[in-house]
Amino acid sequence: MSNEDKLVDYLKRVTSDLQETRRRLAEREAADEEPVAIVGMACRYPGDVASPADLWNLVAQETDAVTELPRDRGWDIERIKEKSYSVEAGFVHTAPLFDPGFFGISPREAVAMDPQQRLLLEVSWELFEHARLDVTTLKGSRTGVFVGIVEESYLGLNAPEEFEGYLMTSKLSSVASGRISYTYGFEGPAVSLDTACSSSLVAMHSAIRSLRSGESTLAVAGGVTVSCDPGGLIDFARQRGLAADGRCKSFAAAADGTAWSEGAGLVLLERLSDARRLGHRVLAVVRGSAVN
Repeated sequence: MSNEDKLVDYLKRVTSDLQETRRRLAEREAADEEPVAIVGMACRYPGDVASPADLWNLVAQETDAVTELPRDRGWDIERIKEKSYSVEAGFVHTAPLFDPGFFGISPREAVAMDPQQRLLLEVSWELFEHARLDVTTLKGSRTGVFVGIVEESYLGLNAPEEFEGYLMTSKLSSVASGRISYTYGFEGPAVSLDTACSSSLVAMHSAIRSLRSGESTLAVAGGVTVSCDPGGLIDFARQRGLAADGRCKSFAAAADGTAWSEGAGLVLLERLSDARRLGHRVLAVVRGSAVN
């Protein structure tokens, strides 16, 4: 083979390699920008909201979901009234309720569990029901879990001795996401995030990146907050940061502070192309996300 033939052969191979590189780069860039579908939703919010439909009705009917402090959490209501000028907020009054047997959890462990973990288990089950997916078929799948969680006040420092052995899993925020993955046998990432008020949004952002990179095939994303101690309410009152009537008045001249509230909300995310290929119901499309 002459030198000229060798050069031509070399150029052909280089050209072929360049074309393959361009193809792979185009696929990577397309994946990085691919829209992500919301294929399921589930929630618990004040005002007896137990589903997305309930939430829609609450907003449509302009329901006031703010209530007085709950009296089934062992709080000293009179002491709180002495320390806080605001004693109304949004509470999930069903937070103490839980069916441990349904999730294979003993009654003693269930009582020791942070209510936020219990709420996440219930809402995550409903999430897959809403998505019309049998969660038991996803065992071993690359389903990721990304949960925003900030509150860590359950049981405090004086937990009863009978709960020893369960206190670590109750207190660690990392368990909030990990317990969902463990319960259903997911093998994607399990991440708990605390970025304060933006935690759920950052969880969604992280889930979307995981889907686009191929790290996850499905992703559970959202957040949870249940106040097991009134300390946060009292601290905010000391800073004069609370609205006196426990209600936000955004952009209004009468605005006088923020309002405390609880809740849990999850969405099930999937790459739009996968959702369409698998025939999953698409509720909404997220075309992009960002964090500062």
